[in-house]
Amino acid sequence: MRRTDDAPIEEGAFAMVAQDSGMVAVRNILTRLCKRSGLSSNRLRNTEIDVLPLLDLLAVRQYAWRAGIAREEAVLPLVQELVLRLEPTDRLIVDAELSLGLLRERPPNGVDLDRLYASDLGERREYLTQRWDVLHEAMGAQRIPAAPTVRSLRAAPEHRAFTELASLLATASVFDGAHVVDAVIAASEITVRQSISAKSRGAVTVIGDAVIDHMYLVDRIPGPGGTARGSYEEHPGGKGLTRAVAAARLGMDVRLISAVGDDDAGSRILEYLRSERVDTELVKVVPYAPTPVTSVIIAGTGAASTIGCKDERIRLSAQDLRSSGIRNALAGSDAILLTFEQPTGVIEQIMAELRCLETRPLVVVHPAPPLDRPQYLYQYLGAVDYLVGADKELGALAMLPDGATGSGAQTATLLRALGVRSVCAIQDFRCTVWSDQVSAEFQPFPTALEDSVGAHAAFSAALVYRLVSTRRPAERNDYVWATAAMVATQSVGDVPGAMPLVSEVERIFRLATEEH
Repeated sequence: MRRTDDAPIEEGAFAMVAQDSGMVAVRNILTRLCKRSGLSSNRLRNTEIDVLPLLDLLAVRQYAWRAGIAREEAVLPLVQELVLRLEPTDRLIVDAELSLGLLRERPPNGVDLDRLYASDLGERREYLTQRWDVLHEAMGAQRIPAAPTVRSLRAAPEHRAFTELASLLATASVFDGAHVVDAVIAASEITVRQSISAKSRGAVTVIGDAVIDHMYLVDRIPGPGGTARGSYEEHPGGKGLTRAVAAARLGMDVRLISAVGDDDAGSRILEYLRSERVDTELVKVVPYAPTPVTSVIIAGTGAASTIGCKDERIRLSAQDLRSSGIRNALAGSDAILLTFEQPTGVIEQIMAELRCLETRPLVVVHPAPPLDRPQYLYQYLGAVDYLVGADKELGALAMLPDGATGSGAQTATLLRALGVRSVCAIQDFRCTVWSDQVSAEFQPFPTALEDSVGAHAAFSAALVYRLVSTRRPAERNDYVWATAAMVATQSVGDVPGAMPLVSEVERIFRLATEEH
């Protein structure tokens, strides 16, 4: 059916069109840059080719920002790194025709690098076809295709190689402030920060989502077919972001591991995190994908209902977790705050990494949203020091059926049998704890609201604040202090904005202890 001019196009279709057109534009630029001496920063500055689509790529902009160099200077090292991901034949073609010089550091025997990287494209092509087998062996190829002629090389092989490279450039997800291929530099800087943090307020790594919250503030949440009057606000949010802000406001050194889109909403989230002194270096930025949105309906009592609008492209991957930057962040932290907002496989890989650490950080887990296959995590629950969630969330992790009438104590026993050291059930500003040291219910001060969206985040961050310097199990007053932090979040609207300072928690804590 033919589309009329005013027929709507879905947002995903726009993204695919933009992605495909971006790849084609970059491929055309790269193939034109092959002429003469190949790719260089001087060539990009002085060429008659319109190279702006290449310089405007997210990966190029972030690489340049990271290294403190001009975008023209960032293209060559970035391309040299990305080319290493290509198959040997594609890598060889791109290396020779763009004159990247990948073989200069370790010149292979029998290869004349002056001819392979000659100033004339025609000579580079001719030498490439002549020394085809030797060059493939130098690239570590397991299977060597038949050598092409110069004419046939210019057809399908070149088109395929440059299409693959352009696709990598146009779609590469990057970490904010640190391109994924720059992991060595990122790891070294993280290590330096960790050594500083360990001597000061404690280094905390948070793993969870960062989204834009669409907040609908109503007198009451309407039922099916009902209506309600209210107001609307937009704020950065997400379980991961809120916990990161909560920990930073308590004075700890915090970094967030998350993912956002390469759009205005993603930029807004990154700016907000930096304004709250949260390190965003390990927040992945995904091109051609919108930052997720969560709709939150909050009643006047503080009770809330949420609708999460996810995009499968905006998430961490197994490849991300293999980067030295993230692995060093996990190993060098004093505490890890983890939510279940990432795919089950990613959560499983994080838990496995934590379990294998020789010196393990304090691990606090919020088991929400519920996982499809929680049993896959059971073998790793021995790495969890504190499991913090509502009764329903804890029951889902213990695989209790919906509507099960088992008590919180029974759920806690099941989870502790799987290795969790302490279970904290939170409901309506109350906290009930089951652990070897403490088994009690805490409600330190009367509250005006019934609930608060940010209460769980405040509790977890406050508990970490009390324990990160002592490395001892939580005692009664630690739980009282963390519960006081929940009470301090009583507000509707901006969820991370309600996260308290130490002085605010201390004030409520003193009131609570005076009452008791």
